[in-house]
Amino acid sequence: MAALEFKFSSDQQHQLEAIEATCDLFRGQQFIGSVFSADSGRKGQTAIGELMVGHGNELRVAPGQLLDNLHAVQEEGCLPATDVLTDGRLRDFTVEMETGTGKTYTYVKTIYELNARYGWSRFIIVVPSVAVREGVYRSLQTTQEHFAGEYGRRLRFFIYNSDRLAQVDRFASDSAIQVMIINMQAFNSGRNQRIIDQRPDSFRGRRPIDVIAATRPILIIDEPQSVEGRQTRESLRKFNALFTLRYSATHREAYNMVYRLDALDAYNRHLVKRIAALGVTFTSSPAAGGFVYLEGVDLSRDRAPAARIGFEVKGASCIRTVVKQLRRKADLFAASNGLAEYADRYVVAEIDGRDSSVTFLNGLKLYAGQFSGGEERTALQRRVQIRETIRTHLRRERELYSRGVKVLSLFFIDEVSKYRLYDGDSGSGRSGEYAKMFEEEYVAVAEAFRREIDDPAYRAYLDGIDARETHQGYFSVDRRKGRQARFVEGKIDHKSRTSSDADAYDLIMRDKERLLSLDEPVRFLFSHSALREGWDNPNVFQICMLKPQTESEIRSRQEIGRGLRLCVNQEGERMDESVLGGAVQELNKLTLITDMEFGRFAEALQQGLAASLAGRPRTVEPGLFAGRLLTGTTGARVRVTRELAEEICAALRKQGYVKDRVLTGSFFADRDRGAVRLGGSLQDLSAAVAQVLSGVYTPRAIPAENAHGGNVTARADPEKLQTEAFRSLWARVGPKSFYTV
Repeated sequence: MAALEFKFSSDQQHQLEAIEATCDLFRGQQFIGSVFSADSGRKGQTAIGELMVGHGNELRVAPGQLLDNLHAVQEEGCLPATDVLTDGRLRDFTVEMETGTGKTYTYVKTIYELNARYGWSRFIIVVPSVAVREGVYRSLQTTQEHFAGEYGRRLRFFIYNSDRLAQVDRFASDSAIQVMIINMQAFNSGRNQRIIDQRPDSFRGRRPIDVIAATRPILIIDEPQSVEGRQTRESLRKFNALFTLRYSATHREAYNMVYRLDALDAYNRHLVKRIAALGVTFTSSPAAGGFVYLEGVDLSRDRAPAARIGFEVKGASCIRTVVKQLRRKADLFAASNGLAEYADRYVVAEIDGRDSSVTFLNGLKLYAGQFSGGEERTALQRRVQIRETIRTHLRRERELYSRGVKVLSLFFIDEVSKYRLYDGDSGSGRSGEYAKMFEEEYVAVAEAFRREIDDPAYRAYLDGIDARETHQGYFSVDRRKGRQARFVEGKIDHKSRTSSDADAYDLIMRDKERLLSLDEPVRFLFSHSALREGWDNPNVFQICMLKPQTESEIRSRQEIGRGLRLCVNQEGERMDESVLGGAVQELNKLTLITDMEFGRFAEALQQGLAASLAGRPRTVEPGLFAGRLLTGTTGARVRVTRELAEEICAALRKQGYVKDRVLTGSFFADRDRGAVRLGGSLQDLSAAVAQVLSGVYTPRAIPAENAHGGNVTARADPEKLQTEAFRSLWARVGPKSFYTV
């Protein structure tokens, strides 16, 4: 199987904007390579130690010019002017980039650019955890050849390890571009902190922190909100940084923002997947009965509505769960082959396509995604979530297979034993509860799904994969002598609720490219919920939370972030707008299968987005435009006066784009079609004004889709399509008609 290699693009506009903004901070800086004399730790014939040549960074931009540069960058990016000082000088700068938009690629390319423009060659990437550290290291490995082709140079990078201090010597003395990756625990706690601050014999009596500080490194802090507690800030001062760049999607403190690409920008620019939610919830039944689940409702023009209902059926040797399409008057007692649990009037009384619901004669009403009954409520709920994940996966897979896109689904669980069980010290273990459920449901769903497949190539692909081979666990591993390697519960940081086990992340990162190949049968991945930071595979299209989920978890968007990246095909090509055009967010859709009903999920998601976008304007008024520089379609730039701002607002009201200072659906519809028109003398500024308005936050700006909303389908009658009447009609209207939902 040939290894898939990611193709990296060096002309992503949003990344170039962030890099230019950062580099422009230092306009006026000369290209200079700083060389200094450093103590080698080796004693000569005198009492003074031998000296070695050290390579470091030097800043020669006057403080006043640096401040002017900052304000120019902020004006260009429509950001508020700031001048936050640290220790009396301007040295901290913030870059905000939404999860999934290539933050790591951006700051790695920034390293190359700062070196090419100004000669700076010492960089330290500070990360909050093992997960981020391993991800950064992997990114540096995979982009090495890409950047070498562009810049003609390679980075020399390493993970700081207090047992390998010779790497610190090379960091200070080597003339190449040196990048150290260090997680905060390495200099902020316990034994590691003592070693970096003290004079170990293994480092010839020198303090490692002094050797590092002498180089005046540029600090790049990845996820600073997870790094910068009081103690860490004090420790970071010891690095004697030339300046600090902070990169995150969720900054707690934004020191001198130089670039912003938040969730609203990323969505508007089609840089991340759309979000859909599929809730599986429980409702009580007025009758004591068995398991009933409403998968969805189907409508057609010439037949009565049908409901896809899950229930249990008595077979010759066992009871099994099925999903069947049923219509009004269908009796579950008869359909189940006489199971007593359905004896109490489980007869379909009404099917309503307007709200995707079904009502039984006994009074039970279910909406799409709801289930009722059964003794093991939680187990049933998890089983249905697994089934819905498989069903959603197969539909997405059928759609993307011809484009060469491998579809992955991720299950987050909270106990390893639910995936794998072990007896004694020998043996490879056996399937846990969720693994068994998965294999049972996969066989049933795939068998039913095959009847819908009309693509022979995809059918052959699906037929060639066994249920037992298509799922895999990614957990911490115990490799003690005398026993086979086995999954174990990892070490959890109880403050951050994330795992610090390197071996689990090693598996995730090592298998990242392999999992993207269609030759690899594994498509469904089980992992610990605490490993959420490590999962950012671009082809994750479904995330299923097989554990209780709270509104606060949805608001934080931690799990959602694992699947926001745009997918790649078998050539490693990113399937973005340049490839897919307007269909980019229709094909790139992330579905969350949760135990929370859609209304609660959407509300929690919007609350989280609103909090993260607190700095965004909520209303449209003249102050939104006054003072801005707008570029017209002719290229002319106009500074908006108060009078012009009021004229723009009046035109927006006239066009129906704004009502009571709030954006209307008409604006979003026209914006998405590229058809915003102000008319008259303002027409040339229409696109620029639409861009400004796209920065206004409203709940409809980033809508969450109800995945159950797509349950209503239309079916054509093949015989009627062949009639002379239809052929004649289609010849007249087909070339100029389209249908939207």
